[in-house]
Amino acid sequence: MAATGHASIKSHDGVSTLAGRWPLLGQRRPLVVYLCAIVGLDLIAMVVLGASTTLRWRDLLMFCALMGCGAVCIEATRRLGMPAGVARDLLSAWWLPVALLLPPVYALFSPIVLQILLQVRVKATVLYRRVFSSAAIGLAGCAASLAFHHVVDDPWALSQGDGGSIFYAVAAAALFSLLNISLIAIAAHTADPETPWREVLWNKESLLLDIVELCLGVTVSIGCGVNLVLLLLALPPVVLLQRSLLHAQLQAAARTDAKTGLLNAAAWQREADTEIVRARRTGDTLALLIIDIDHFKRVNDAHGHLMGDQVLVGVAATLRSQLRDYDVVGRFGGEEFVVLLPGADIHEARRVAERLRTRIGRMAIPADDALIRVTISVGVALMSVHGDDLIELLAAADLALYRAKELGRDRVCVPVVQPPPR
Repeated sequence: MAATGHASIKSHDGVSTLAGRWPLLGQRRPLVVYLCAIVGLDLIAMVVLGASTTLRWRDLLMFCALMGCGAVCIEATRRLGMPAGVARDLLSAWWLPVALLLPPVYALFSPIVLQILLQVRVKATVLYRRVFSSAAIGLAGCAASLAFHHVVDDPWALSQGDGGSIFYAVAAAALFSLLNISLIAIAAHTADPETPWREVLWNKESLLLDIVELCLGVTVSIGCGVNLVLLLLALPPVVLLQRSLLHAQLQAAARTDAKTGLLNAAAWQREADTEIVRARRTGDTLALLIIDIDHFKRVNDAHGHLMGDQVLVGVAATLRSQLRDYDVVGRFGGEEFVVLLPGADIHEARRVAERLRTRIGRMAIPADDALIRVTISVGVALMSVHGDDLIELLAAADLALYRAKELGRDRVCVPVVQPPPR
């Protein structure tokens, strides 16, 4: 689940409310009900399956060995930290063998162990998020374990290379991944119903990571069945893969704005400079937009900074949905956004700017018993007409934006004075 900034919620008399001390109670009611239902279902499954499971030393030894490997992975990557928002790891390489080889009750407990370690050793986050993550992973692993044990009488047949057992293991691993991502996606969509399903479900990168986790989990399961000592051979490559994955995520996080997910100012400037050099070399047209949310301070004053952040997120999502994949869009700071439109002339740039202005004007952010609506002002500049480099284009677009605000806001403007031809 995506992490959100923490802020104290206060009542009108300035006294912290219960929601301020318990962040879960400050969430949307449907989300609170859903999270509690998942956690409750997880607890019920623990009690029911725990009462019907016979503890065996062999099972306990394998469980401890797999959790130990997960702990080593966490400790080996701890110094890298964890990016904000949704972070991916390869801990399923240890959760899946628990689900496939051990009784289903172990699958319910395995994520609790590693989530506690993540909370204590890597990054302390809002507690209910950790609890829900543990419950979602546990239920997905339990369902996969029940399905696998239902069709495979002896799970240790995996170690003998039985083709049928391996096929069912892959199917169970796929079921685990499907259920886990579905439970989390439902929570994300319940938290923000305006978020399109395609943004909370799979994309190409997450699908590839799920396939990698599936392969690792099944491979580790086969190795465990042969001999627990083989975990010592599986551990180094998994640690290396997890470090590489976290490093890539941290690099991506360094380029993006934490609140909106758009490029930050420095990353946007680097990509914009590259596009301008390319356009200058090829002779293509290129336009730049500076977008400012009108009267944004009033939103913060009237509804608080948390709702102001939601407005920023909504504007960013609208920008992404209305622009092409190769347009360069970023947050310039505060309530300002910048967009570079490769290949656009002045007419297309104005058309795109007007479309953005219209779509954002129709956007509504729910706040208590009201809907927050905002408008934007846009300044447009064209390369080789209003400037030849990024600094000149930004200055020209900023002047146009200032004019739009002087004329009453909620409009698109281009620079009035054209620089003389060189």
